[in-house]
Amino acid sequence: MDSLASDYASGILASPEGPCLSVYQPTHRSHPDNQQDPIRFRNLIKSIEESLREKYSNRDIQPLLEPFQKLAADPDFWNHTLDGLAVLGAPGIFRVYRLQRPVRELFVVAESFHIKPLLRILQSAGRYQILGLSRQEIRGFEGNRDVLDEIELSPDVLQMIEGMSLGEGKERMVSTWNYRAGVAGAKVRSESAKAEIVENETEKFFRLVDRAILKNYSRPSGLPLLLAALPEHQAEFRRISRNPFLLPEGVEIHPDALSVDALRQQAWRVIEPHYLARLAGLVEMFEIAKSRELGTEDLEEIAQAAAGGRVATLLVDADRHIPGRVLPESSSIELDDAASAHVDDVLDDLAELVLESKGQVVIVPAERMPTQTGVAAVYRF
Repeated sequence: MDSLASDYASGILASPEGPCLSVYQPTHRSHPDNQQDPIRFRNLIKSIEESLREKYSNRDIQPLLEPFQKLAADPDFWNHTLDGLAVLGAPGIFRVYRLQRPVRELFVVAESFHIKPLLRILQSAGRYQILGLSRQEIRGFEGNRDVLDEIELSPDVLQMIEGMSLGEGKERMVSTWNYRAGVAGAKVRSESAKAEIVENETEKFFRLVDRAILKNYSRPSGLPLLLAALPEHQAEFRRISRNPFLLPEGVEIHPDALSVDALRQQAWRVIEPHYLARLAGLVEMFEIAKSRELGTEDLEEIAQAAAGGRVATLLVDADRHIPGRVLPESSSIELDDAASAHVDDVLDDLAELVLESKGQVVIVPAERMPTQTGVAAVYRF
């Protein structure tokens, strides 16, 4: 399955050759609710085809639709869905993302991908990752307030774990114990040697885990990392960790001792204060900037500033949709009919402009937004 965080960080979703097809739909995790999911997806494909035929020939349309049609016919895929689905296709690009949040059923045919639902997931202030850790294994999770899913460890991380000498160390400990067991007074020395080997191998394992998680998960996602481990392992890992995303608080229990939902509940009790503090800080930053004429909620002003690379931070209402587009030649806003399949979202376009100039975009729950326009911008200058 494609990695949304990796694809987004690599820029693969930015400025593709058109036409760009974006499909979103809610999905279901279990039978019998998921039986309708592929049927709804096929209906969306038909709607896309009708929209494409208004402008393109069959020779151009078929290569675009073929990967969508193959996905619709894949029963294994539809038996392993989550809460939402995003499928993006363009010439030379086809990406499928299982989502932990339900999304509004939608298809957009445009000159760029419709990515605001994905931005909500990638840029949400409420997302986090969990590292479940013991002396012998690790588990990874990603979630939000409502859902937590175990994530498949990357090949790099798996290779690191499989190549660890912890198992060899265990064999060395057994051999040492057996060899000295019959010698008077040697048992104490053997136990001491065993403890030293365990300590050394554990530290080596934890250092490798720390480097692998930082490289493969924390840096690409930028998400806070919560450690779920026994108290003694919490202390050992934090002593050697160089991961700046690791939170000072953790869940002090072996991750295998909890169900995933119970782990989510405990994790959110740790994450929520950080989440609320971050949102409050962003709102305060906007209010201060606005008072100094370095911030605005006006759509047209934001469009001009974003095109000029002046927007440092953009707050976007998670539930707001403004049909239309930002015109590239003038950086002005053109509103349109919400029912048109060709229409993108103004807020989506604004977010893309800010991201192109290396600004920060944060998707904020509607009840936490400091404005009524669906957007709030803080300028660099």
